[in-house]
Amino acid sequence: MNHSGPEIEGTLVRAKYTKGYPSLAAFIASDHDKSTAIYRRFDKLSARNLLYLQSELVELEAKQSAFDEEDVRGPMDTKACARDWAMFAERAKNPANEREKKRMELAVEIRAKLKEYREAIILEHELIRLNKPSSRTLEALRNVFDDIGKTRVPMLDGRSQTIFHDEDDLMSLSVKEDTDRLTWFLQSYCPVFFIKERPDRSSPLAYVSEHGIHLFVIAVNIFLAAVLLFGAIFNLYFVKEDKKRLGLVAGYTIAFALCVGLLTNARRSEIFGACAAYAAVLVVFVSGNLADTGNGTKSP
Repeated sequence: MNHSGPEIEGTLVRAKYTKGYPSLAAFIASDHDKSTAIYRRFDKLSARNLLYLQSELVELEAKQSAFDEEDVRGPMDTKACARDWAMFAERAKNPANEREKKRMELAVEIRAKLKEYREAIILEHELIRLNKPSSRTLEALRNVFDDIGKTRVPMLDGRSQTIFHDEDDLMSLSVKEDTDRLTWFLQSYCPVFFIKERPDRSSPLAYVSEHGIHLFVIAVNIFLAAVLLFGAIFNLYFVKEDKKRLGLVAGYTIAFALCVGLLTNARRSEIFGACAAYAAVLVVFVSGNLADTGNGTKSP
């Protein structure tokens, strides 16, 4: 989590908020990464609401089907309304045509309920796609919410005291990037090296610089790429025996595969492709005319 605020003469100014909704909202808003934007999904309520809407539509569908069955045996005017919307709408306006009026009311009710149902379905689909909060961020939010280490009084009272208890019913609004394994390792086990700021000196909570972790991961990746490529070429340049060269090519390729597999989030197909390209570069160098063979001639 990153945190910043207005500064006056180099001193960070922090506003004081009443404990409760003001302080909790201020804490969530202070995180520039928005990783603490964690809220409940209310899965049970949402599922029941969708079931209710679905059942309402089933009943409306049954009424529509009953009208359709009656139309088969109805008069010609009724059958004409089934083919001409203008006639149907005109007859529904006449209070004397009770049947067409009910049909129109049913059509309007179905339209509104179907719109409500489909909007709820789409919204639920979007909510399901949201990521769950990371355990590290959720633990930090729970510590702040429960005021661990101080009064141990939750920020909210009543039934809202348990809003962050069910991890399976929580969602994070922050956009979760496709984190590689090295970044995940640093975030999980080495956050102390990237602490940017603490809310106060006595607080166990700290804001970790995600930007700092990102720069460190880039530096490590660049260093390893340079070592595995130019280091391998430099080593192969001074090795003259073919068997040793083949062994070095195999060793460097294995090391490259381990680095790609363990330090990145590359898929298996991508790992195979990267290793094939890396091995091809080394083989081309070994089989070229850049190094001398053991007897002083150029390698073929």
